[in-house]
Amino acid sequence: MFGVYGAGGGRRAAAAGCAVAALMGLTGCGGGGDDSGKGEAVRSATPSRPAATAAPVEGLTEAELTALAFADGEKAGSLTASEYPSGGPLGDAYTASPAVCQPLVSLAGDVGGYAPTAQVRRRADEPGEMLGVTVDVTLRSYAGGQAARVMRSLDRAGRECAGGLTEERAVARATYERTEPAAPPSFAGEADEAKAYRLTVLDVKGKLKLYEYLTVLRAGSTTLAFRAETLGTEDVGGVPEDVMAAQWRKFRAGQA
Repeated sequence: MFGVYGAGGGRRAAAAGCAVAALMGLTGCGGGGDDSGKGEAVRSATPSRPAATAAPVEGLTEAELTALAFADGEKAGSLTASEYPSGGPLGDAYTASPAVCQPLVSLAGDVGGYAPTAQVRRRADEPGEMLGVTVDVTLRSYAGGQAARVMRSLDRAGRECAGGLTEERAVARATYERTEPAAPPSFAGEADEAKAYRLTVLDVKGKLKLYEYLTVLRAGSTTLAFRAETLGTEDVGGVPEDVMAAQWRKFRAGQA
């Protein structure tokens, strides 16, 4: 997302800012990481085949999630998947103010008192294309009914943070102007739950608007999260459905 880095930055520009901060001797950009509010900021899908999508109640292991996630270099719809070199998406270390908004910033770590037992992160983009859309794809497994509780925390965040929030980083912050509902993917009815959001983020001068999209699907004890952004101010209109569909098909096939 956008912080102090200019009008085409997003979280990818924040990574460049962190590198500059390290050269200046500043601290790194890593770190950590129910119901009232105004407006309806979530779309939920009624499951059509929950038994086919449900993962074991005890959750999946990292090895099992890895087998269900995109492989490094695998085609992800119109994009190509790759593994993060280390540590996962930079945004996984960011926190939200107020804290109830945290699920909109990142589902990594403890969300609503529930942390995943395993997670696998992938990045989908067009190799060599700096200005195109990038999608962070993360599969997370939870014990018991915690995945459903995490989705409730996300639902609450979408409603209570509709009017904005602040994303806190180690050396910067970003201002979310608005959280709005977005259309879920066409296959969302196959999942136990599906929530989708459009996030409007202001640039450092408070004039230009950047847009990100977050879609999260739940299948039993597993969540599949997709966050799309670009380096510019173009509104891409949502997470590319072909990317989500490709990951969903692979997940479903592995669960059959």
